[in-house]
Amino acid sequence: MKKLILTAAVLAFGMGMASAQTIRLGTEGAYPPYNFINDSGEVDGFERELGDEMCRRAELDCAWVTTDWDSIIPNLVSGNYDTIMAGMSITPEREQVIAFTQNYLPPVPSAYIGLSEEVELEGGIVAAQTGTIHAGHVAQTGATLLEYATPDETIAAVRNGEADAALADKDFLAPFVAESGGELVWVGEDVVLGEGIGVGLRQSDTELRETLDGVITAMKEDGSLNAMIRKWFGEEAQTYE
Repeated sequence: MKKLILTAAVLAFGMGMASAQTIRLGTEGAYPPYNFINDSGEVDGFERELGDEMCRRAELDCAWVTTDWDSIIPNLVSGNYDTIMAGMSITPEREQVIAFTQNYLPPVPSAYIGLSEEVELEGGIVAAQTGTIHAGHVAQTGATLLEYATPDETIAAVRNGEADAALADKDFLAPFVAESGGELVWVGEDVVLGEGIGVGLRQSDTELRETLDGVITAMKEDGSLNAMIRKWFGEEAQTYE
C-alpha cells in the first residue's frame, strides 16, 4: 500500500510538470533494438516504446531528440534535452556528471565478436564505441583499444581487418552474428558491465527523476516492463522478479 501511495504522489508531480513544459527525450537512434531510426525516419525500438509509455503514465508532454553518442551527455548538461534514453549504463563515473533513475533494464551481458574464435583478446586490437563502458573495459584488459563514433563502425573494423574483435552489448551484436553466415563469431566469454540501464538526467532535475522513478517502479510491479523487455529482447531476456 505504501508503494502505491508513493507512486501516486510521484505521478502527481509529473502532472504538474506536464503543464509547464515539454520533456525532451534524448537518444542516439543507432543502437537496435534499444533505439534506432525506422523506415519512416522516426525513433523506434525498446526505448521509444518505453519512453512513450512512461510519458503517458506520468501525463507528461514528451518529444524525442536524436544526437551523436559522443556528445550525448554534454548536450544533456547544456540543456539541449531533458533526459537520455539511449542504452546508457549506470556507472559511478557517469554519476559524477549526471543523475540516473533506477534501472529499467537489468545488467545484461556484453560480448566480443571476431572473424575467428581463436582471436587473442588481451594482446589483440579490440574495437569499441567511444565513451562507452565497453571502451573503458577494453582499456583495462591490456588490449589495444580502437574507438569509433558509432557501434556499426566497430563491426566494420572487424570485417575489414582494422580490429581483431569488437565489444558491445550482446543484444546489439546478436543479429549481426546471426545474419553473417558464419563470418562473424563469438569470441571468449561474456562479460557483465555496469549497473543496468537507466534514464539519465541533469543532477538538478530531482522532481523529474522522482516522477520517472515512480513510473518505472509501477511498471516493474505490474509486469508491463518485463513484457516489453521480452518483446524486444526475446523470451530468454533477463527480466525483473
